[in-house]
Amino acid sequence: MASESMASVPLTLPVLPLDDEVVLPGMVVPLDLSDNDVRAAVEAAQAAARTGTGKPRVLLVPRVDGTYAGTGVLGIVEQVGRLSDGDPGALIRGLGRVRIGAGTTGPGAALWVEGSTVEEALPDPLPGSVTELVKEYKALATSWLKKRGAWQVVDRVQQIDGVGALADNSGYSPFLSVEQKVELLETADPVARLKLATAQLREHLAEQDVAETIAKDVQEGVDKQQREFLLRRQLEAVRKELRDLNGEAEGDESDDYRARVEAADLPEKVREAALKEVEKLERSSDQSPEGSWIRTWLDTVLELPWNERTEDRYDIRGARAVLDAEHAGLDDVKERITEYLAVRKRRSERGLGVVGGRRGGAVLALVGPPGVGKTSLGESVAHAMGREFVRVALGGVRDEAEIRGHRRTYVGALPGRIVRAIKEAGSMNPVVLLDEIDKVGSDFRGDPAAALLEVLDPAQNHTFRDHYLEVELDLSDVVFLATANVLEAIPEALLDRMELVRLDGYTEDEKIVIARDHLLPRQLERAGLEAGEVVLEESALRKLAGEYTREAGVRTLERAIARLLRKVAAQHELGDRELPFAVGPDDLRELIGRPHHVPESAQDPAERRTAVPGVATGLAVTGAGGDVLFVEASLADPETGAAGLTLTGQLGDVMKESAQIALSFLRSHGAELELPVTGLKDRGVHIHFPAGAVPKDGPSAGVTMTTALASLLSGRLVRTDVAMTGEVSLTGRVLPIGGVKQKLLAAHRAGITTVVIPKRNEADLDDVPAEILERLEVHPVTDVRQVLEIALAPAVVPVDVAA
Repeated sequence: MASESMASVPLTLPVLPLDDEVVLPGMVVPLDLSDNDVRAAVEAAQAAARTGTGKPRVLLVPRVDGTYAGTGVLGIVEQVGRLSDGDPGALIRGLGRVRIGAGTTGPGAALWVEGSTVEEALPDPLPGSVTELVKEYKALATSWLKKRGAWQVVDRVQQIDGVGALADNSGYSPFLSVEQKVELLETADPVARLKLATAQLREHLAEQDVAETIAKDVQEGVDKQQREFLLRRQLEAVRKELRDLNGEAEGDESDDYRARVEAADLPEKVREAALKEVEKLERSSDQSPEGSWIRTWLDTVLELPWNERTEDRYDIRGARAVLDAEHAGLDDVKERITEYLAVRKRRSERGLGVVGGRRGGAVLALVGPPGVGKTSLGESVAHAMGREFVRVALGGVRDEAEIRGHRRTYVGALPGRIVRAIKEAGSMNPVVLLDEIDKVGSDFRGDPAAALLEVLDPAQNHTFRDHYLEVELDLSDVVFLATANVLEAIPEALLDRMELVRLDGYTEDEKIVIARDHLLPRQLERAGLEAGEVVLEESALRKLAGEYTREAGVRTLERAIARLLRKVAAQHELGDRELPFAVGPDDLRELIGRPHHVPESAQDPAERRTAVPGVATGLAVTGAGGDVLFVEASLADPETGAAGLTLTGQLGDVMKESAQIALSFLRSHGAELELPVTGLKDRGVHIHFPAGAVPKDGPSAGVTMTTALASLLSGRLVRTDVAMTGEVSLTGRVLPIGGVKQKLLAAHRAGITTVVIPKRNEADLDDVPAEILERLEVHPVTDVRQVLEIALAPAVVPVDVAA
């Protein structure tokens, strides 16, 4: 295979150093002779050329940070003259690479070195890979040159045939650094040098593409902003022309806000704060995000009814009539609202509407089981007072900002629910119902119940500050009604700020009145029936309330009535029932099935729970109101059962202790009570509370457990019509408990006729409706012996514990 090569020739040349510049073979460059080193090298080359033939020759060596490269370029001084700026200069052409050797001497002040030319050899013809490399480089170089508009240079590059010459042509590339050019200079192999040049050019083109993409995106953004700016200016010009055409005064958005603030009926401090924000809006640009925040804040402030108040309805009898018409029972709440209106009327007549900056608001907490009408009562109170009504649902709220608002610095900031309620009501004295206040939670975002402390404090809420508004809001004229099912779930500090009103549930007579006057008309309308088409007899309503539902409220009763009416409507459409139709108690089973809550007194004596010794009926209070609670006791066989006390029914610690106290009392006073307790130490005692999936706790089942154990030991049955409640002590004293009213209502619903309560709870009977007390025989007791005398029936089958 033939090859072309250039023999290595020894040379002695003056060094022309190039600072931060590299000249490759084939390049023609002008050099400034004002530089001492350049001038000395050219003069030395000219002096040497006079003694021989040919043009002056120099060695072009890159000098980077004072260090010379190991390879230079043999250069011919083509011409010496003046550069374009008038300074003396020389035109030098690079010929080939020279490997630098040792220094030597020569004419002139230049540095002379010995060197040898670098051989370059390539096969002929070129391999296919090298040919493809040449094509790739020319394509990349052509693409780059076309982007720069250098069309004449494109033809020159396409005409270069040599591999090494094509690679050295990269020396003209302005994007290569000095280090990259030095690397090209010191790469002797032409193919490797062309690969290096191709990689450098490819990398630069990739960077250029990215830069062009970024520049294009930036330019598009700038063009969009310029277009938006131009359109806005055009819009302003159009508005100006329209104002001139209509004869309107010229003004911008900030002027409009200033006029709105000055025209609004705002408190003085609120006006000052609003005007400061208008000044900020005037100074901010249209593109500033702060402008939108200020506009939203100003809109919120201007929409609030700062000085709007509705006139209270001071017709006290009329207000009480409204409450009586819309709700049956609930006398405590009605009396409290009537008292509030009466006091407010007298204060108004005597000019005492505002005292110390505070008005006469009210904060009531309505606590009671579900379905007794707490939520609907709020709307009735507003109706009776002639005020606006707003309901704020607090169930599941966990963020403190929901009450006090978000800081304006946050994106999407809003005022709190209290401010939004005032805004929705359109007056500063509405009735605000804080629904399900006991369901408020707390987590890392804060405690909303703590944020309510200021809202519900009559001594503080006249200067309430919302985080979003940051101005004082007077809430002292608002009537707050808070509803809850469980009193213990309300924080003590919050409960201390509210006046507690308990709604303990309805009597059976009240349920019948509610069903007849409120529930039945509403459900008739929803079932598409006229008032006279379906008539429910009072006996049917009483059976629905007594045997089909057992609850403190009336929600289940209303669902039962709705189901009954739907059944009648469907039967009429099918042609099976003629209307009008009167529903009697005997028709209920056919229409809605069997009753679910048959009183113990109505059952067969052999099927009653208390038909065996060791079962007693107690009374308890749950989240759904009062309820009856059965207690069962049994003794284990001395041979199979271990001695000790076993308790089941998911009981709390207090109830477990009550069981131990009951057992200890019977062991210590067994002889006195004529109970065979001598064998208790050898036999296990098991006490069970049915409905084992329901958690139970509290001390009020103490007398019930004592009675159940006494019944078991004596063999005497507990009377079916007797229920009891009370805490028992080790000495047999019956101590007071809570929830007497709810428990007596539950006993009445369950068909109980005799109730035993602690003597110290006798005063609580004043809260129990008179019709319930007439139907119940209540025995206040001080000692558990009295309980046993009342509750235990005469002995039938004695039980020998020791046997």
